[in-house]
Amino acid sequence: SVAVDSGKGLGLVAAALAIGIATLGGTIAQGKTVTANLEAIGRNPGASGNLFVPMLLGLAFIESLVVIAF
Repeated sequence: SVAVDSGKGLGLVAAALAIGIATLGGTIAQGKTVTANLEAIGRNPGASGNLFVPMLLGLAFIESLVVIAF
């Protein structure tokens, strides 16, 4: 009979799920950020210069949270 340490295996599965959920949340947030930015630029193309840098900062902050979760 082979003894299996199921506690360690379950911990690895839980860690993988946590990273996957964090990545999914970050991806959804980034998609919504870009969508909102493109819709705003579509409504007012002259504001694209004012919207681009804050969008990039927001994307960087979202991505940093995903990296921290990892």
